[in-house]
Amino acid sequence: MELAKEVYDIIPIDKESLPERFDIDLGDEPFTMQANYNETGDFFTIDLFKTGDEGEDVDFIMGEKLVLGRALWADVPRVDLPAPTLIPLDIGMKAKRVSFDNFGESVFLYIADGSGEDDNVDDGTD
Repeated sequence: MELAKEVYDIIPIDKESLPERFDIDLGDEPFTMQANYNETGDFFTIDLFKTGDEGEDVDFIMGEKLVLGRALWADVPRVDLPAPTLIPLDIGMKAKRVSFDNFGESVFLYIADGSGEDDNVDDGTD
């Protein structure tokens, strides 16, 4: 997993604090992201917001389910999607799906832009 951390950035999400909302720069655009957990179905979703003219969060893409090995928004036909690829991965290749038990343990949400620098997320803990 060290090699993955050198190539991919991890978006830190605290599954114990969901829903969790934070600001994130994707490419050169600022967004607000919210991670959610569906306890009944044992799956996670991501909501993505842009900033409106008055500084408010405006729905951009809502309820994108985290599917192991599949890029977020891969099936969304929008030309204004953020540039980097966000993808939930288990670098150890042991998990078969994203679940509460493995998310944040062996499965992480990666930014696959190749920079290896984890400085693009503002989790508000300054």
